Amino acid sequence: MNQAELIETVATSAGIKKTEAAKVVQSVFEGISSALGRGEEVRLAGFGIFEVAERAAREGRNPRTGDVVKIAASKAPKFKPAKQLRDAVND
Repeated sequence: MNQAELIETVATSAGIKKTEAAKVVQSVFEGISSALGRGEEVRLAGFGIFEVAERAAREGRNPRTGDVVKIAASKAPKFKPAKQLRDAVND
């Protein structure tokens, strides 16, 4: 499912226009993104937890030349599914 299909599903299930559903979906994505940007976690009961994972600085290798390359520390979004979501996927 892509974003357009998600918008169509939301519009159909909520009985609203696609333009309104698009605003709702975009608002949800922006809310999750901004919370993660502030370092907060987002808990959605029955769905899962979005959080920020810290990645330490490390050394890697350039696969073409074999030279050692320094990789800077970074943050990455992480998702842990809730039991209900895991069960729904495995049924």
